[in-house]
Amino acid sequence: MKNTSALSFCNRRSFFAAATSLAATAAAIAASPKAVPRDWTGKLPVRYPDPDIVVLDDRFKKYKLGNTPIQRLYHSDKMLWAEGPAWNGVGRYLLWSDIPNNVQMRWLEEDGHVSVLRNPAGHSNGNTFDYEGRQIACEHGNRRVLRYEHNGGQTVLADKFGGKQLNAPNDAVVHPTDGSVWFTDPGYGSLMNYEGNLAETGSVQPTQKEAIYRIDVKSGKTEKVADDIFKPNGLCFSPDYKKLYVADTGASHYPDAPKNIKVWDVDGAKLKNGRQFVSMELEVDGKKVAGFADGIRADKDGNIWASAGWVGDGYDGVQIFSPDGTRIGQILLPEICSNVCFGGTRRNRLFMTGSSSLYAVYVETRGAHIT
Repeated sequence: MKNTSALSFCNRRSFFAAATSLAATAAAIAASPKAVPRDWTGKLPVRYPDPDIVVLDDRFKKYKLGNTPIQRLYHSDKMLWAEGPAWNGVGRYLLWSDIPNNVQMRWLEEDGHVSVLRNPAGHSNGNTFDYEGRQIACEHGNRRVLRYEHNGGQTVLADKFGGKQLNAPNDAVVHPTDGSVWFTDPGYGSLMNYEGNLAETGSVQPTQKEAIYRIDVKSGKTEKVADDIFKPNGLCFSPDYKKLYVADTGASHYPDAPKNIKVWDVDGAKLKNGRQFVSMELEVDGKKVAGFADGIRADKDGNIWASAGWVGDGYDGVQIFSPDGTRIGQILLPEICSNVCFGGTRRNRLFMTGSSSLYAVYVETRGAHIT
């Protein structure tokens, strides 16, 4: 006769051992979400809360939704460098640039449809909309800031300063009081031509000294507002428009340049008191590393959401800074993140362009500005 009690005991012991092993494995995976590569196709669900939305400071907890995942809305092997996302509230679409392919793309909120909006697009980089709903694009190829009019026409807002052509405008924002357009001109598009060779100057120094400019759209005059920065890249205003934040990516060409985000006080049509807002140095796996911030946006509470990249897992994605400069959170992506913007019907969805993909995640805040 079989010893059923002993058999039952062994089965129970095996069951509990297996359960303990599974629990330990699950805990290990939860503690190290990168142990199992994430499926970005959307076919496999993500267990809430999304482990790639990382709280570094308790102040970020209020902005993290527990029941939403980071979504890859679009990916294409043909897309080479997604940049310059901008939200159109009337059309309910997001547009962005693919600089090397010389196109602008459009994603529709209604059904997620993606199509080419413009081809060619002047190898545009950053995009935004003014307070009349007109798109403004920073064109690398034509080295100018362009406005698309409602009637289908185009207006060149700026292409020269001091009698010389601009380097290659990179990103732009609009001030609501006077409609002025503030833009950066680091020179990336003019330093290299699209065959990958040094263009015109033959050196890392572009035609113009790298600078931040302001366009008075009423007079058409372009003024330099700051050049105490190596290579100004993405920029945004604080919610009250009293500060201007600008990412510095000068270390790409100047070895002594810091990898940081700077901030200035806005004094009417001028900038003053330029200083470091945050360093992009971060400890990852016990090592201090520093990548680049590129595109940046402010939310209504004054937090700065900065795209981050060129380091790898644990760093690349979006880094969020409180108004006092504390890094409070991260959104980890499998690609270098080039730029961000808030959009969606309630402006509570963060869109992120990452190399060859477009990502989005809902957050418990709203963008401070229209795009």
